[in-house]
Amino acid sequence: MSAPAAFYPVFIACAALSWLGYSCATQGAASAEEYYSIGMAYFDFGKYEEAEKWLNRARSLDKTKNASEYNLGRIAYETGRYAEALQYFNRILSKDPENVLALKAAAYTYIKTGDLAKAGDFYKKVLDLVPESADNGFNYALVLFALKKPAEAEAALQKYQLTLEDRDDSLLLLARVQAAQNKVEAVDTYHAWLLHNEDHKVRYEYAQVLEAGEFYTRALEEYRELLSALQDQGNTQTQDKSKKGAPQASRVRFDIARLLMIADPKSEEGLNELTQAVKDGFSDAQALEALDQDERLSAAHRQEIRRILNTVKTTAKPADEEAKDRQSDDEPAREASEEAKPGPLEGQSAAPPAP
Repeated sequence: MSAPAAFYPVFIACAALSWLGYSCATQGAASAEEYYSIGMAYFDFGKYEEAEKWLNRARSLDKTKNASEYNLGRIAYETGRYAEALQYFNRILSKDPENVLALKAAAYTYIKTGDLAKAGDFYKKVLDLVPESADNGFNYALVLFALKKPAEAEAALQKYQLTLEDRDDSLLLLARVQAAQNKVEAVDTYHAWLLHNEDHKVRYEYAQVLEAGEFYTRALEEYRELLSALQDQGNTQTQDKSKKGAPQASRVRFDIARLLMIADPKSEEGLNELTQAVKDGFSDAQALEALDQDERLSAAHRQEIRRILNTVKTTAKPADEEAKDRQSDDEPAREASEEAKPGPLEGQSAAPPAP
């Protein structure tokens, strides 16, 4: 919330004195509203330390106490002091438990602290008060998904069917919660999202869903398209949003090898792809062990996989380095959107970006 225009002259004079090295307190702002307005003007300029001083003065006067408390929480949030931000928001909620802005701010701040269960509780309270809010419904579903409750996440999303058709982030989340439940509908949902978006990580997820549904030909097409894109990326050394979280090219080549050996156990093409994947740097011994146990493979292929596995084990990366290559399980919730963070006192509802 920006300061009212009538109070900007007060702020400008005050700011000028501050920048010249004088204390603005000597100007003696006459009312809580003026203290509050000066504080918010400083906030808008990103001068959080000065903003805190003036908002704390305004907070001492009952007329602006809640608004000042809320915006002090916003400042604490913006400066990474999440525990302190929660103290401000929860203080408001102790007096006004149905304050939607404070509930939303607390929910998102709990996401930032990693307390997803608490964040889910707060989003549920928000939706009990404003059930029509698709933005908060999306964030609630995102938290449920991160808490490994995909069925509940899908139920939350389905309450906003029209939004699913209009918002890419909701459509992608729906695809992911369907995939987590091994629903064949995930194939069509991923396809619908990829018609209008390009993201290597999502295309990889789509190929895996196709493979799990035994749509082998389509899965192989997606894996090969992704491998080509990743190889081009490696050649050009370019980076953009569509490549964030993408698998390594050697991992995708391993998936191609696995799929070929499953789909056609008599063909040597899959084994050749596996050999190339290892040459390219693939070193996931656990994945190779799982492939060795797959009874759909021929005995000859499994024997060769064991030979490759023994070679990989002697040159495998340490476990801690391997872990760094994997995506965090709660990443979707941590991407719950910067736009959903504590917003202006009179702001619009947050619309999170696609995960």
